[in-house]
Amino acid sequence: MTAPVPMKLRKALERTLKAGHPWVYRDALERPEQLEAGAEVVIHDRRGRPFARGIADGGDAIGVRIWRLRDAPLDAELVERRLRRALGLRAALRPPETTALRLVHGEGDGCPGFVIDEYGLESGERIAVLRLDGEGAARFYERVQDTVRDLLRDQGFTGLLERRDRRSGQGPVLGFGEVPRGRVRVREHGMTLVGDLWEGQKTGLFLDHRESRRRVRELARGRRVLNLYSYTGGFSVGAGLGGASVVTSVDIAPEAIALADATWEANGLDPARHRGLAEDARDFLRIDKERYELVVSDPPSFAPRESALESAIAAYEGLHAQCLDRLVPGGMLLAASCSSHVDANTFHDTLAKASAATGRRVQILERTGAPFDHPRLAGFPEGDYLKVVVARVLD
Repeated sequence: MTAPVPMKLRKALERTLKAGHPWVYRDALERPEQLEAGAEVVIHDRRGRPFARGIADGGDAIGVRIWRLRDAPLDAELVERRLRRALGLRAALRPPETTALRLVHGEGDGCPGFVIDEYGLESGERIAVLRLDGEGAARFYERVQDTVRDLLRDQGFTGLLERRDRRSGQGPVLGFGEVPRGRVRVREHGMTLVGDLWEGQKTGLFLDHRESRRRVRELARGRRVLNLYSYTGGFSVGAGLGGASVVTSVDIAPEAIALADATWEANGLDPARHRGLAEDARDFLRIDKERYELVVSDPPSFAPRESALESAIAAYEGLHAQCLDRLVPGGMLLAASCSSHVDANTFHDTLAKASAATGRRVQILERTGAPFDHPRLAGFPEGDYLKVVVARVLD
């Protein structure tokens, strides 16, 4: 094994790292140009004392992702121990009638850059989908892949699909077993979700909205529901099963609308109660004159990088104003943001500004985020990437 690369802090981050923050940014290190993606790194404090180890990231901003707060090797034994700990948590807290779950949530489970989702298919297969975030994690995985694959086999998985970050330009790779291509079905709180593990976004479905979909199901009875940025239609089906009178799904991608229609059908819902439209959500809101009693707005990240923060805030304000305009008095809005650079207070403020801009008083009912299988470290507020607000228009 190649000797770890020593890297000294030039900023006072010792306390932050010891509190659990898993990232060291490049500009906080001396000689960051010496980092090579995937290299094992020993972090030295400003006095030159080693106190942490991590993996060089290879990105423009993050220099090193911290795996442990002591100077000890990053080996297969450590990875296996972290994975077993993560799997134990899910086994203890798994929701009923749910076969799709996040098993390993990267930094939140002490495995920076590693995400593993479980898809227990209605056809009987138990599939794991691993997604690697960045070149550093991908290279580190090459060192420990046999350990990861063996552990998943031992846990009863029949197939493993390995997916790299889309920016890498690499397609999915079969790790072991067989993984069905095309549409597959899983269960979530008793409803059926349809996804594509090979071609779908992330690992196939957005599992972090599991509890929000259940909330929509509870809120939807008798309501006319609009689901914006609907993707595979999980919120739409939740509304349909909850007794919505009619549901409209809007997504710019025709293939997403096709999946939403398939998901609706898979749950035995009346096709006449669902309308799927392959349109840009903002354009639809400008043209549509219909009023709704429940609107779901879950757009893709408006701030994929910090430099986009100002434009993202303006985009959320504008989108929320359009949503409020489409709601009847007493209507509800479930608004979500997956932009990690937009913190919860800023996101909530965009709703307040939309309320002022439209002259519609808004009542905040709930503020939530990702469920238990997407944990975040106490010292890592950036891990609270998902913000969900349920609000009601008073008049």
